[in-house]
Amino acid sequence: MRFLFIIDPPDEIKAYKDTTVCMMRAAQARGHTVAACEQTSLAWRGGAVSAEALRIALADNDEDWYRPLGRERAPLADFDAVLMRKDPPFDMEYVASTWLLGEAERQGARVFNRPAALRDHNEKFAIAEFARYTVPSLVARDMAALQAFIEEQRDVVLKRLDGMGGASIFRVRADDPNRNVIVETMLGGDARSVMAQRFIPEIREGDKRVILIDGVPVPHVLARVPRPGESRGNLAVGARGIALPLGRREREIAGAMGPALAARGLLVVGLDVIGDWLTEVNVTSPTCFREIQDQTGFDVAGMFLEALERKLATPR
Repeated sequence: MRFLFIIDPPDEIKAYKDTTVCMMRAAQARGHTVAACEQTSLAWRGGAVSAEALRIALADNDEDWYRPLGRERAPLADFDAVLMRKDPPFDMEYVASTWLLGEAERQGARVFNRPAALRDHNEKFAIAEFARYTVPSLVARDMAALQAFIEEQRDVVLKRLDGMGGASIFRVRADDPNRNVIVETMLGGDARSVMAQRFIPEIREGDKRVILIDGVPVPHVLARVPRPGESRGNLAVGARGIALPLGRREREIAGAMGPALAARGLLVVGLDVIGDWLTEVNVTSPTCFREIQDQTGFDVAGMFLEALERKLATPR
């Protein structure tokens, strides 16, 4: 089969830890043809959605991880599967790409994760549907509401709804002398909605990434343990990733959410769990395949490819 991966610029990808590279290598190992394109090459012309696709051969060398084999502009519907793996930010250009991918679906393309599901599941706010698994939380763009929430909860984490990789995340205590300016900065003059969540002390044990593949959890999680003096469990800001067996609470949360998310066309999802609590639902380009594979030997990418192949063998 022919697979097209929509990715960030290839020369900027860090193959030693990149989940999409893991997926590509697994696809090639199973005999599939791999091509890649960037978001900027998507276009609708002549009634069809197409992309400038670069066919590649994957290498085992993380420093020199692919070989170009030739380019062609081709309709997305010509590929057996299109995998949207562009990293956030989830900005209006990302939304425009989901519109193009939605049209490609109508023309016969099989797109994973489904474009409509990508638009409908904000990675911060998607927890609202599963609120019984979350700590007290608030989404608002009103100064008074956020201040009242901080006063009530005493120790709070503030996040922008379009943030990624730990950027623009603040821990704010009720007695923080910088509290007002932090809230003002996050709101941007009441122009931006902000999520506030009660701080979870168990972050010291790690922000656990639970990977769902077609609704089924991978049997290991990656606990991203913050570095000393830090409260953010993001690898991008220096957290240390430790693979652990899937725990009872993570299994419970995954079992409750997995079937619903899979039914919406979310083939791969990354749930973030701190302590006993769900904090985020990552759908754009969930990561941590490589870290789990390297530390446990479990073939996460192989599990993903098997699920993808089953999907493609099933009529729409």
